[in-house]
Amino acid sequence: MGIKIEVNNLIKVFSPQPQKALNLLEKGLSKDQILTETGLSVGVNKVSFTVNEGEIFVIMGLSGSGKSTILRCLNRLIEPSAGAILIDGVDITKLKPQELRQIRQKKLGMVFQQFALLPHRTVLQNTVFGLEIQGIGKAAREQKARDCLAMVGLAGWENSYPDELSGGMKQRVGLARALTNDPDILLMDEAFSALDPLIREEMQDELLNLQQKMNKTIVFITHDLNEALKIGDRIAFIRDGSLVQVGTAEEIVGNPADDYVAKFARGVDRSKILTLKDIMKRPQPVVQLKDGPNVALQVMKEHGLSSVFVVDRSRHLHGLINADLAIEARHNGVQSLQEVKLIKVPTCQGNVLVQDILPVIANTKVPLAVIDDEQHLIGIIVRGAVLAALAETGNTATQTGGESYDSNSFGAVG
Repeated sequence: MGIKIEVNNLIKVFSPQPQKALNLLEKGLSKDQILTETGLSVGVNKVSFTVNEGEIFVIMGLSGSGKSTILRCLNRLIEPSAGAILIDGVDITKLKPQELRQIRQKKLGMVFQQFALLPHRTVLQNTVFGLEIQGIGKAAREQKARDCLAMVGLAGWENSYPDELSGGMKQRVGLARALTNDPDILLMDEAFSALDPLIREEMQDELLNLQQKMNKTIVFITHDLNEALKIGDRIAFIRDGSLVQVGTAEEIVGNPADDYVAKFARGVDRSKILTLKDIMKRPQPVVQLKDGPNVALQVMKEHGLSSVFVVDRSRHLHGLINADLAIEARHNGVQSLQEVKLIKVPTCQGNVLVQDILPVIANTKVPLAVIDDEQHLIGIIVRGAVLAALAETGNTATQTGGESYDSNSFGAVG
């Protein structure tokens, strides 16, 4: 992936004459010192970051931290006081109005917190508004709008008015309107903050589903860390207009840059950021399909286990054999585990979130197997490892990686 957005040393001073504040910033004075000395407010203070193509980049912080100001600088709804903002390598701070208008129409779409729908226009008329301003023909713009409304789940609502819609539906209209231009970049300013919790979660899921299909570059503003962790590929923390930390969800929670970030991270639901790869144990020991029941029983005895996983020479998982099955097979003269009806094992891939397998963990009597794309066994999940990981406050959830497993952690088998 290439870099889609590059922000270098971005500064915003809220004044038509910001130079005095800029000079003081260069001398190293703080935001508060500048306010006291000049009465000028520094909204964004020397912020630099990059956003990769196809990435959901979340900017978060407390109210008044400067996160929305940064977003609005990205399309020059707010004019930066200094610094550079490059989109596909073009510094938009240097563009003339007509050139900027072209960038906004073709590359940028924006979704606001308060929907910004026109009450006298229908859903369809609101959705086509941007294309209408561009002079796109009625038939073409309405077809594009209908396609986008269907994409966000609003097919059949084209003739309704905003006051007939729920909050979530209004936000879907706002999202559809932003998508009608087919922009490369979506700027979303606390887009779900005004919604009820359940609707908000639905919209987060909807955005992730849409992203799988569209692969847009998204800059998303929020003050909710759980929301940031759920949807963000990377997260940038802003405090008092300055950038504090940029990292993945695991980096933010596991290694916060300072107390400010750590306070956000303390209440995080770790099941929403940990994947199975983070908590799985190595799949040792195992027995091979060519082995017989005596080998399986010997392995169980040596390792103090009541069951063991069965793989073939390529480490493809075939199932689980416990002591009772092995003893019965030996009694019946079975020479190879290929002849045994093995216990089926639930499987998941390593990138699955822990929260998504909690129901499986709660209801299965055997450990969960972690497999790769080629169905090779790469790890084992036992209930104890899940509970330990969720209880962790540091970044040590993977330290159990070398331990042996025991299906008794899940209860009796067979």
